[in-house]
Amino acid sequence: MTYNENEMTEMNEQTEKQERTSTFFRFEDLRIYHKALDYITWLQDVTSLFPDTEKSQLAVRFNDSARNIALYIAEGSARNKTQFIYYLRMAKSSIRQCMVYTTLSYGMNLMTENYEDESRTQLMEMTKMIGALISSLQRSMGNSNGNGYHHNGNGRHKKEEEYTMGSFDENYLPEE
Repeated sequence: MTYNENEMTEMNEQTEKQERTSTFFRFEDLRIYHKALDYITWLQDVTSLFPDTEKSQLAVRFNDSARNIALYIAEGSARNKTQFIYYLRMAKSSIRQCMVYTTLSYGMNLMTENYEDESRTQLMEMTKMIGALISSLQRSMGNSNGNGYHHNGNGRHKKEEEYTMGSFDENYLPEE
């Protein structure tokens, strides 16, 4: 192979890799979604150590709340920006539920102090990430009155379209 052929092969491989890394489901491109999945996996490992008694209902509800974080992000991502913000706020509500379950689990000696600290840290990080994503969406909406309509300056309102990944800062995309 000549130098140009090697260069072309490399370029083709890079293009194929980029095509493979982009996803059909936009939420899969969000770092917060992957953080939520990591928390779900971590939490399932921790709650599997809970004793098999009536307290296990706590583990079931705790895990449901953790799964809801990722589910709200995924569902909201298919909506317009205003609705996405609503679903992101619901995800934050699920994070707060997880914080309550963390406190209860620790208080009932079902979770060690290290696990309690780790849960708290992950939940705070996700809260900050979602807050930053909401702020980014709100900034990209410009003069929005909060109901999904933009004021276009002539007294009329225009319904906003679904968000595009291009409207996000790179901070919200997965690290490579």
